Amino acid sequence: MASSNAQAAIEIRDIEGIAELRAVEELQKEVWGVDDREVFPTLALIPMREVGGVLIGAFDGDRMIGFVFGFPGYENGRIILHSDMLAVSPEYRSHGLGYKLKLAQRERALASGIDTITWTFDPLQSLNAHLNFGKLGVIADRYRVDYYGETTSFLHSTGTDRLWVTWLLDSARVKERIASAARSEWAALNEIPAIVRVGENEEPVTGNEKISDERLLAIEIPENINALLQKDVELAIRWREATRNAFTRSMAAGFFVEEFYLIGEKSVGVYLLSLAKSAV
Repeated sequence: MASSNAQAAIEIRDIEGIAELRAVEELQKEVWGVDDREVFPTLALIPMREVGGVLIGAFDGDRMIGFVFGFPGYENGRIILHSDMLAVSPEYRSHGLGYKLKLAQRERALASGIDTITWTFDPLQSLNAHLNFGKLGVIADRYRVDYYGETTSFLHSTGTDRLWVTWLLDSARVKERIASAARSEWAALNEIPAIVRVGENEEPVTGNEKISDERLLAIEIPENINALLQKDVELAIRWREATRNAFTRSMAAGFFVEEFYLIGEKSVGVYLLSLAKSAV
C-alpha cells in the first residue's frame, strides 16, 4: 500500500525518455489487464508527443504510478485535445491522483491555446462518473455503443459502451466546479422522472416511457458495477442493456447529461439529464 509519506512525495510531471514511455506500456497492462496487442506502444507515443500529444505522469520517487495521455484533433472545425487514456496503479487509488492528472492536463491544454478536452468512459462506472461530472464539470451528449468492440480487458465483459464527454476548460461551470472542493447533493432528485432505477436485488427497473414532455430526466446505476459483475454477470449485462436504451433514447430526444450524484444511503449513482443547455 502507498504510505502517507509516499503520497506527500508524489510528483506530477511530463513523461520523458524511453524508459518512462515503456513504463506507460506496463501500467496499461497492470490497470486494464490487456494483452500486448492492445497496448498503446512507445513507438506511437514518441511521434504523437512531438506533434502536440500531452503525456503526463504521476511518480512516487522513480516509480510511475499513473499517467494521462491526450492528442490533438478537430471537432466542429476547432482544435481540441482528446484524452485517450487515464490510469492509476490500483494501490494508489482513492488519493485523488486521477483528478490531479486531469488538472495538469487542463493546464497544458490551456497553455497551448486549446479550451476543450474530450474523452470517453464507461457510464456504468460510478466513481469515474463522479470524477468527470461532479469534480471536473464535464457534459455529455453522445453515447457510443460497443465503441471499442471486443477486447482482452477483464473490465469489458459487458461490452465497451461509452459516454463521450466534453470538458469546456475555460467555462464558468468548469472554473466553479474546480474551485469548489465540495458539492452538495441535489435534494430534488427523487422528484425527477427516471428512465431506469435500481430496484430490488439491484435489478434495473425501467420507468418513464414518455420522455417528450419532460425537461429533466434521471438514469440510476448501481454504486459498484464491478462488485455486481463478480457475483452476477447476467445482471451486469442487463444493466448494460437497460442503460444503453435509456441513454440512446434520451439523447435522440435532445437530452444531455449535466450532472452525476452518488447517493450513499441508497448505494446508487444518478445521472441528471437536461433538455436545455443553458447551464453549460
